[in-house]
Amino acid sequence: MVVCVLEEMRIKDLGVIDDAVVELSTGFTAVTGETGAGKTMVVTSLGLLLGGRGDATLVRNGAGSAVVEGRISVPPGAPAAERAVEAGAELDDGALLISRSISAEGRSRAHIGGRSVPLGLLAEIGADLVAVHGQTDQQGLLRPARQRQALDRYAGEAVAVPLAAYQDAYRRLRALSGELTELTALARERAREADALRFGLDEIEAAEPRPGEDTELTSEAERLGHADALANAATQAHGALVGDPADLEDVDAATLVAGAHRALEAVRAHDAALAGLADRIGEIGILLSDVAGELAGYADDLDADPLRLAAVEERRAVLAHLTRKYGPDIDAVLAWAEQGTARLTELDSDDDRIARLTAERDALHTELAGLARTLTGARTEAAKRFAEAVTEELAHLAMPHARVHVDLRHTDAADGEDGVDIGGRTVAVGPHGADEVELLLAPHPGSQPRPVSKGASGGELSRVMLAIEVVFAGAAPVPTYLFDEVDAGVGGKAAVEVGRRLARLADSAQVVVVTHLPQVAAFADRHLVVEKTDDGSVTRSGVQSVHGEGRVRELSRMLAGQEDSRLARAHAEELLATAARLGSPAAARTETAG
Repeated sequence: MVVCVLEEMRIKDLGVIDDAVVELSTGFTAVTGETGAGKTMVVTSLGLLLGGRGDATLVRNGAGSAVVEGRISVPPGAPAAERAVEAGAELDDGALLISRSISAEGRSRAHIGGRSVPLGLLAEIGADLVAVHGQTDQQGLLRPARQRQALDRYAGEAVAVPLAAYQDAYRRLRALSGELTELTALARERAREADALRFGLDEIEAAEPRPGEDTELTSEAERLGHADALANAATQAHGALVGDPADLEDVDAATLVAGAHRALEAVRAHDAALAGLADRIGEIGILLSDVAGELAGYADDLDADPLRLAAVEERRAVLAHLTRKYGPDIDAVLAWAEQGTARLTELDSDDDRIARLTAERDALHTELAGLARTLTGARTEAAKRFAEAVTEELAHLAMPHARVHVDLRHTDAADGEDGVDIGGRTVAVGPHGADEVELLLAPHPGSQPRPVSKGASGGELSRVMLAIEVVFAGAAPVPTYLFDEVDAGVGGKAAVEVGRRLARLADSAQVVVVTHLPQVAAFADRHLVVEKTDDGSVTRSGVQSVHGEGRVRELSRMLAGQEDSRLARAHAEELLATAARLGSPAAARTETAG
């Protein structure tokens, strides 16, 4: 039962269409009209609504922009409705309103439920709502990648589950292999870096520098180098402060300060200010005595040892060698050594890391191989059922002797390339597994199966495509199918069978078909005719729903190019009768009305 229905499209200034409304319904809708009337614009319009590529060439000459609006009924809980609401869209009485505009300059805008959205969202929602098929889609079906996708889609969860696990393992294996490649490719460079670090750390360790040692030695070298001058200066300063005991006439600072202190002490009781000055002079005397004592000790302890000076200079030379190479001072050298030790530990652990990553890669490769074999098994089982189902459908499409085969092939892994073992062969793998899928068709008894691209004519390819969609409809249906001349290259009895199968597809989905075959249109539940006006445009009134007499006239035009031809009318009525007999309720109603 159809749960989502494309109810209506309004097309304005798109191609030959000036302003037209296409009203659709459930079941099978056929869209017909003269060549060049704009039938294909229906497909183009829906493609734009679903996020397809649009450009300025689609805009009608003289118009500023082309606009396509669509109304799709979506029940609550439908994935498309939930995704649209997440994006901020609002439903209009249970329907999703979609709008797409393209300016004459090529700018494109999209709206869903009154909210501006990116085109990618249209494509995401549209993929759940509508399957569009045209001539380009038939060409796409010729590509092995599309054929693999078709098989996987038919297989459903049986392939989807192992494929998801395989792709996760494949991504992890690629990332792990890249990391290993980088590690091993840079191994020589890291070995050189490790050797340089070891040499530097050995130099520093042999010198055994202490924090701040270079500063201490600089001070000691300065003192030892000027020992005599320092001793003479200390002795002179000491004499100036305390005098020479052997010289009775010598006047020293300590004696003068002591005399000043005694003078003030004698009268301090008479003035507090003077008493304070006396105390301060007393402190000066004490300070002079302390400094004099330290000067005496400094002169006695000063050692002008040339051997010690030579040792200091030699040590300073060792430390200077380190600071030239590893830092501006010894503290920086020691910091470099600490960092170098940590980096060397990291580099030395690369071998262990490479071994660990190699083991992980091998385990992951084994896991990937198992998943690839599981995936191949699931595809092989699905391929058999898929081929049988499509072959059965072709029998109903006037190809009773045709046989479809699904060929699963593998390519041997190249030298040096990681592969997996499948059936005793080491085969190449990719992001979708190890399988290469190709549809083969044997159209006649005794003919060898050949690739569809080489073994099918245009009409046969159209029927193969339709058969695949009918099979899909039973496995993983979408609400709406839109076919653009899927009956190309088909005629006679085959065309009747195409119409019949489209009608069957419409039992479980909404089907819209742009067709030029009256045999197909006769099976439709609803028949729309696209007509141009005298000026070559299609207006709002140019897309008409026909039934009864009007439908007979349109089928007569399609059959003979003459709406009023008696023979064509008889043939048209016969087609409608055939469609009714084969199970088209709408055709039966049309026949009765006629």
